[in-house]
Amino acid sequence: MPTASARNRRSDTPPPRTGSSETAILREFLDCLRTSIAAKVDGAPEPQVRTAAVPSGTNLLGLLNHLTFVERSMFLGDHVTDWQATFQAAPADSVADVVARYRETVERANEVLDGCTDLGAPIPRSRPERPAPSIRWALTHMIEETGRHAGHADILRELIDGATGR
Repeated sequence: MPTASARNRRSDTPPPRTGSSETAILREFLDCLRTSIAAKVDGAPEPQVRTAAVPSGTNLLGLLNHLTFVERSMFLGDHVTDWQATFQAAPADSVADVVARYRETVERANEVLDGCTDLGAPIPRSRPERPAPSIRWALTHMIEETGRHAGHADILRELIDGATGR
């Protein structure tokens, strides 16, 4: 009979092994992490998914909500005035709502990225008050940001119901 930890083990999407170009590799790593963090939040129980499990106040649903705002800011040009507030999902939002919003935002971000062929070119965005970073910088930053929060999410999910990733 499997142990409790073996029963709660989830398989994460493995990272890409090869890629046809630098752009493909960066996008595949980012998509792998995006899939991973959405899976860590999807199906997490209420109200624990909103409950701070660490002194900083970080909670599982808030991490995915925050990453939705980061994706929208980076790739869709949205302006965020209070980054700290993005770490809390609205009380009316269900887990399914936040996961669906994240996945829809990722889809829209990928549509923008599909039109970006030169990694050295600035990311297209509608925020003239700040210079746009290069596509390479944006992808690298999003890999770092999503990976960092996916690690946080893995620990928080394990604290909630024992489910673990790879």
